[in-house]
Amino acid sequence: MRSHLPGVALILLLTGGIMPIAKAENLEHTQQLLTTHECPRCDLNKAGLVYAELTGSNLSGSSLVQANLSHADLSGADLSQVNLTGAVLFGADLSGANLSGANLQGADLRSAILTNANLTDARIDGVNFLGAIDIPALLATADNYYRWGMAEAQRGNFRGAIDNYNQAIEQDADFAHAYMARSIARFRAGDQAGALADAQLAEQLYTRQNNERGIQVASQFALGIQAAQEAYESRQRVGSGGGAGGNIMNVLGGLAGIALQVLQYMSF
Repeated sequence: MRSHLPGVALILLLTGGIMPIAKAENLEHTQQLLTTHECPRCDLNKAGLVYAELTGSNLSGSSLVQANLSHADLSGADLSQVNLTGAVLFGADLSGANLSGANLQGADLRSAILTNANLTDARIDGVNFLGAIDIPALLATADNYYRWGMAEAQRGNFRGAIDNYNQAIEQDADFAHAYMARSIARFRAGDQAGALADAQLAEQLYTRQNNERGIQVASQFALGIQAAQEAYESRQRVGSGGGAGGNIMNVLGGLAGIALQVLQYMSF
């Protein structure tokens, strides 16, 4: 039987239907880096460099998009103007590294060591800094900790979000958004008492700051938590299970999601 594959291929080619083949790691550049530690302007996209010993390496201007550099030793490395978009640098040693002008958008820097690292003019949108050590003062601002907390909350990591909000509040005790965000994260983590206290504090700060939208969000969330607590206590007294308390918790969970969305809108 005659094959129709050539005709099908032609149609796909003419209509743009053929999917491009994913570009593989450039093994020549990877080997050059590992052998000489000199690889400026190299193509290291998607390179596997887990636990690589790259102390003092020259990678200036190179592209390491989605490269895996988990636990790599990049101390003292020249990473200026490097594209590290989506790269994994979990636990990597970046102490003393020059990351000036680097693109770190969406990179994973959890537990990375950043002691004396230079991140001047680096792009850090969407970077996961959870547990990173010695984040430079240039980046360790209340606003950034708040944004990192919001990012962790979006990932469902409420404990990590709380850690970041704590840092934001430590630097700015009047940061109403951080208290409100921490209230939501505490509720999601099962700490209703802490969530209520934070919502009430946020409401007080919003009132002082004449933020009507903030007052409304904080007040409604605090009232919802109180209603859930009262329903739970009522169930305990009469010895019944389920019922209205469970429904209120479901409603409150929905309210927490809405409150987080409103908070993002107000914040950015």
